[in-house]
Amino acid sequence: MDKTRYGVIGLGWFGEKHLEALAGNPGVEIYALCTRTPERLAQVAERFQVRRTYTDYHRMLADPGLESVSITTMWDQHRDPTLAALEAGKHVFLEKPMASTVEDCQAIVDAAAASPGKFMVGHICRFNPRYAAAKQVVDEGRLGRIVALYARRNLPAWVGSQVLDKIGPIIGDGVHDTDLMLWITGARIVSAYGQTVAVHGHKHPDAGHAMYRFDNGATGVIEDVWCLPEKTPFQIDERMEVIGTEGSIQVHDTHPNLTIVDGEGVRCPDTTYWPNIHGACSGALREELNYFVRSVVDDTPIDVITPQESLEAVRACLAAEESARTGQVVHLE
Repeated sequence: MDKTRYGVIGLGWFGEKHLEALAGNPGVEIYALCTRTPERLAQVAERFQVRRTYTDYHRMLADPGLESVSITTMWDQHRDPTLAALEAGKHVFLEKPMASTVEDCQAIVDAAAASPGKFMVGHICRFNPRYAAAKQVVDEGRLGRIVALYARRNLPAWVGSQVLDKIGPIIGDGVHDTDLMLWITGARIVSAYGQTVAVHGHKHPDAGHAMYRFDNGATGVIEDVWCLPEKTPFQIDERMEVIGTEGSIQVHDTHPNLTIVDGEGVRCPDTTYWPNIHGACSGALREELNYFVRSVVDDTPIDVITPQESLEAVRACLAAEESARTGQVVHLE
């Protein structure tokens, strides 16, 4: 196979980012688009010159010419289109978090195992070269036994205001660092304790912290504050520290590796996840979608992340959110 005929279900901001990354992939023909809003559908179809457009994903998935799909709907709308796409035999790239309940995640894991199509959940940080390097160092045993991890992923309030009526910070962004901690340690989370703070009256709290205990005895802390000052010059303050008995690792991404000062003020644009370089969407998003497309076109296994690993990250984050609601430590089965 030289190319896969590709569709995108869900055309919000990130669905369009997927299309920007896919448009530069020689293994992809952008074949079909689906969203429930006709005006948005027409706008995106015109930009990417796509003729097959749908407001019903069932009709889109019934097209035998369609081979692969990205599902970039909101997280609580992942289950049904994903199950339908897997049942239709399509190759499926599903954005994180996998789903909004552990039960829905398990249904997706089971469907993926039974489907002939490839399946992958988009945990983009595994394609960030800094975290991949950290994983390699730990796997080589250079840190000794891992005893503690800390990560933060903090955002300005203007970003939080756009999403906090849809998803909370622990599952919304903490799922990245929870997954990274699980990946880097190779351990299992056995308990979670969470705390949240509501500031601006959104459906979900503006800030969340979680503390994990791993089955190897290590502890992990994640911090997700989605209410940094409005004038914060960057979109994300992202850091991780991994401490072992014989060494440590620090990752600092993405501020302040590029700072621009001009008539509009000071800003630090993204240089890691989806920067525009030479007129094309580059970075970790392109790398992970390229990886998925290669697995489809070349029929190679997907082994950077498994469906079960994605489920476990959701399980831990939801446990931390439950802990924040109840004030009690939640023990995971």
